[in-house]
Amino acid sequence: MASLRIKKIPLYISVLIISLFFFISLFCYFIIPDKTINANSINLTIKSQKPGYKKMFFENVSVNYSIKNLFFGSEKIGESYPIDDYEIINDSIIKIINYDESKKSLLDEKIIIITKNSNIHNNVHDIEKFISEKKFIFGTDIYGRDLFSRIILGTRVSLSIGLMAVFISNFIGIILGLISGYYGGYIDKVIVWIINIFWSIPTLLLVIALSLALGKGFWQVYIAIGLSIWVDVARLVRGKVISEKNKDYIFASKVLGYNDIKILINNILPNIISPILIFSAANFASSILLESGLSFLGIGSQPPTPSWGYMIKENYQYIIFGNSYLIIIPSIFLISMVLSFYYLSNHLASKKL
Repeated sequence: MASLRIKKIPLYISVLIISLFFFISLFCYFIIPDKTINANSINLTIKSQKPGYKKMFFENVSVNYSIKNLFFGSEKIGESYPIDDYEIINDSIIKIINYDESKKSLLDEKIIIITKNSNIHNNVHDIEKFISEKKFIFGTDIYGRDLFSRIILGTRVSLSIGLMAVFISNFIGIILGLISGYYGGYIDKVIVWIINIFWSIPTLLLVIALSLALGKGFWQVYIAIGLSIWVDVARLVRGKVISEKNKDYIFASKVLGYNDIKILINNILPNIISPILIFSAANFASSILLESGLSFLGIGSQPPTPSWGYMIKENYQYIIFGNSYLIIIPSIFLISMVLSFYYLSNHLASKKL
């Protein structure tokens, strides 16, 4: 009994990781420091900083905290400046000073003019209220964006691609598999011919071809991946329907006068749903990998969308030249998610067998 529980520990870890990713993807804007759309606050003066980096900021920013913005991010209205020191020149001008941290010398001076519409206009001599220290848990990327915020937001991108691609592939595969297996004859031959054509094309090449045909973009990736991984589902469903359609309960349903649609949906589909769910878990992982591959090639999710694959593409050269955290951190998140779904799929398959 104890050994059985030990064997299930990896399964529990996989389920925990998947649940955590889904929770993070739903409430990511409650977690991340950069609450702008796509966590895309660029600041080149703090680019490529190591994990744990801290910096003081002068912020004259107005953010609209509506219900929509709490879940999808908001446009930042105003400016945010990294600072080491400041000087109040008069009631409408502030000098922001930055130093070169490596050389301990003056790096930059910026004059900020405070307008009457500014949040700070009536409190210019109480500037400390507008200064705060930020900690970048995973450091910053080559554009000075908070890497932690973009990694966490990338969870939503990967999961949404997986969900939509699996939905599209299951929708196509189940319908074609049910029709082909149930009716047989010429209908079956035509559908099997279509399946074999798609089956003969390597999945990655098919995804690339569809992506190029549909164009670059987030929604195009959904469709391209979904149209590329339905073949396995269709073959599985067709085989299961062929084995089920000659059983006694199907003949009984026909005698009772049920039409074909009702038999397929109410009788056959519930009895073959388990292997479909197993394939769905595996296809979920495959979809995430395919999206990452497309983004790495530059034809998947486009900037500034925080895709893990594109983050790896942007920073893969740093694995040799330093700042390897820029590629290691998104790679760890990607591997964790894919392995969790694959392990869940394998466990479901072994239990079914």
